[in-house]
Order: sequence, then C-alpha cells, then structure tokens
Amino acid sequence: MTCTHSPACPEATAANCCSAHTVSDHSEQGWCQLCNGVILFDDGSYLAPDGHVEPVPLLSA
Repeated sequence: MTCTHSPACPEATAANCCSAHTVSDHSEQGWCQLCNGVILFDDGSYLAPDGHVEPVPLLSA
C-alpha cells in the first residue's frame, strides 16, 4: 500500500502506526482500515498487515 498523504503516514511497523489516516471507516462494526494497511479495532487492538494482533501503542506526548 502506498501512502499519498503529505506528510506520509507512518509505516505499519512504526511505533506510531495507528496514527495513519483512516481510509475505510466501519465504526458501526467496530473497526477501520488505515492508510498503512493496519486494521484498528474499537477494543484497543490492531491487526497488522502481516497478520499479528497487538494492543494500540500508547505514545507519550
């Protein structure tokens, strides 16, 4: 998946991967797809493009 946003969205492997732009919102089903291929779930977890599931990282300000 190639990002066309400026500045570019973080890669799916980056610590801030869940801050990428939403490209497909299915909030009525509890998930959305981000520009980098990450599927973000309302329960606080995400599915990476390589198939692993992790909790959404908490980033310090």
